[in-house]
Amino acid sequence: MLTRKQHELVCFINDRLTETGISPSFEEMKDALDLKSKSGVHRLISALEERNFIRRLPNRARALEVLKMPERSEGVKKKGDVASTSSTSADSNVRPLPQPANDVVEIPLHGRIAAGVPIEAFEGSSMLAVPAALLGSGEHYALEVAGDSMVEAGILDGDYALVRRTDVARDGEIVVALIEEAEATLKYFRREGAMVRLDPANRAYDPQRYAPAQVRIQGKLAGILRRYD
Repeated sequence: MLTRKQHELVCFINDRLTETGISPSFEEMKDALDLKSKSGVHRLISALEERNFIRRLPNRARALEVLKMPERSEGVKKKGDVASTSSTSADSNVRPLPQPANDVVEIPLHGRIAAGVPIEAFEGSSMLAVPAALLGSGEHYALEVAGDSMVEAGILDGDYALVRRTDVARDGEIVVALIEEAEATLKYFRREGAMVRLDPANRAYDPQRYAPAQVRIQGKLAGILRRYD
């Protein structure tokens, strides 16, 4: 048995998944149900989880899966009434639901990385929600770009560099290079004789040259995430 708000919420989540393949945000759910705070949404989500109508997908932000649907024809006439469901009859209540077309995953956000001059690597750690389609296979993390030396590669100050972990790179790839185990920078990787050359993508900056022992590859650029205010 579902309350009116529980019934409205599971229907709203299912409609949004059917339409876009992406779970609605808690703010969108709050507005759709005319609730005063997101804490009410959390309570409804928990109640629907306990009743096995939805489940949260692990390690993903805003990722909900609808397991079964209540009978829409049995709507609630008054606030506080309940909408009945036939949870014992899976065939009558469960209909095929589309798989999310644009899942969101959370990856570690390790701090700011210089695209101009090196800065201290991996300041702090939090999580960043990223569309899974941007990442591909492998383990990933994110770094916030600081500086303008990669602007000609379309990488701007304030962007988030999505990085696939690896310790090897080919000439011409954009990498996160850890210099002398202390500072990280985002640059094109190239070999120049016995040296490693880290090239900017801005003519105002000069290439950086290091002995191979001074440079350790920490990953290759997999994508860029940009937020607009």
